[in-house]
Amino acid sequence: MGEVMKMKHVDIYTDGACRGNPGRGGWGAILVFAGREKELCGGEPMTTNNRMELLGAIRALEALREPCDVTLTSDSKYLTDAINKGWLESWKAKGWRKADRSPVLNVELWQRIDELLGIHKVRFVWVHGHMGHEYNERCDVLATTFADSFEHM
Repeated sequence: MGEVMKMKHVDIYTDGACRGNPGRGGWGAILVFAGREKELCGGEPMTTNNRMELLGAIRALEALREPCDVTLTSDSKYLTDAINKGWLESWKAKGWRKADRSPVLNVELWQRIDELLGIHKVRFVWVHGHMGHEYNERCDVLATTFADSFEHM
């Protein structure tokens, strides 16, 4: 009685890319659980790099079928600093406005991330991009390949 079920731990790696900013964009994500990997990718024909960074994290977290303990690794300071430095909480408390009272950009994506953080326990880790980190490099290939797919449309 009263035994707490332990959440499954999932490692998530994400990256976003944009050909031009704004331009053709893509995101890539890899979920790693119990020795298995799942790759996800997507994008938009006209977007920004920051939107793709956020969408990669959102789509990866949305792919989880139950509340999980997550380590999410990204090369996006925009994403990781917003969480780790408390910007997201501050924006939310100020009605989705920044310290200078200007509106938060990509607010609907930040609101979705906030919702997902209410479901999953997520630790955000920043990794320097394009420095040989295996999963970051693979996510970059997923993101850029998807972005490039719009070239032929």
